[in-house]
Amino acid sequence: MTLLNDPRPISADSHALEGPEVFEGLPERFGDEAPRVVHTEGKGDFITIPNNPKRSRNVAVMALAGTRLDYETPLPREHASKPGAGSLEDPEIQAYFTGGYAAMRPGLTDGARRPDDQDIDGVSAEVLYPGWFPMFGLPNLELLVALQQNYNNWMHNQQVASKGRLVGLAALPVQDPDAAVTELERVIKLGFKGLVLPSNAPRGRRYSDADYDPMWALAEEAGLPVAFHVACMSHAPDWLKAGSDRDPIVQYAGSSALIHDTMIELMVRGVCAKHPNLKFVLAEFNAGWVAHWLDKVQQGWVREYARDPSSTPPVDVLEIWKRQFFATIEDDTAALRTREMIGEETLLWGSDYPHTDSTWPCSTQVLDEMFESYSPESRDRITRTNVANLYSL
Repeated sequence: MTLLNDPRPISADSHALEGPEVFEGLPERFGDEAPRVVHTEGKGDFITIPNNPKRSRNVAVMALAGTRLDYETPLPREHASKPGAGSLEDPEIQAYFTGGYAAMRPGLTDGARRPDDQDIDGVSAEVLYPGWFPMFGLPNLELLVALQQNYNNWMHNQQVASKGRLVGLAALPVQDPDAAVTELERVIKLGFKGLVLPSNAPRGRRYSDADYDPMWALAEEAGLPVAFHVACMSHAPDWLKAGSDRDPIVQYAGSSALIHDTMIELMVRGVCAKHPNLKFVLAEFNAGWVAHWLDKVQQGWVREYARDPSSTPPVDVLEIWKRQFFATIEDDTAALRTREMIGEETLLWGSDYPHTDSTWPCSTQVLDEMFESYSPESRDRITRTNVANLYSL
């Protein structure tokens, strides 16, 4: 049975949980600059960088949705919404923090067992993004290239073990455009169906720079969609650092701003015009904001051209969006209400498993409630056929 013959939804945004093998060989080559997994008795397993202890992270942070079946009383959930996040003091969550990989569901670390978790949630497959986001912003270029090669090899093995139910995205080291092309050529040969890049270009660069044209051209030729995931950044931009003292809820609610610069570089500054068949995915930025934002971009572009007729003449950004862009949603009912404006064909549903924002293990119920006022055809497109067609599943 192919995925398109399976009537269950496909998650367009789920996550890997990188195991120790992703970091194998790196400490020997790069010393204390290199990330590695360290177990601390009574505290769990950590991905840590000795030279940058502030980046140390307990692996449980990347897998908290996996605890939800351990609760005697399910976490509360509002209509058409994901379950509550729980408390870090909950014993179920603490067991993950202190127990490390050994305490987790087998499907979080073993591609062959991941289908067990999918079946519980009622999904047929998942598109996998990384779980350890710092892999996109390591300052040592040689280390970054080596780590992403390790990750891509590991992800390839996870896909094979899942027998087609995991669709991993290959990471590219865009800090060096030539190295990115070299790795892109390699992952094409490995059979990857999509790519994940930092959601912002490296410091001092823009994705519209001519240096990136060979990468875009090769991805377009190979038919590989290019995805950008929230918080997967090449660096923290200055404007984000300046706002670090803002209310955390303001930062969480405004997360879509993290992709706006990149969208302008792609849509307005020439990438989409040069590569009209290249597809882009905005992952976990949701989409209820897209229609309004595109309208403001259109106005801004027209005004820029009126002030400077030597600049690029504006074209219809909504048409660019419909031709080349997709956005994943979880329980974003606002996106459904604007689907006729931005195009139903541009929306992809994702469970975000095993992250805290996940709809797992209630995805079927959440989708039933989200789509109760919409046609079965709309639900099928947004939860299944759009992503299957995009990644040639």
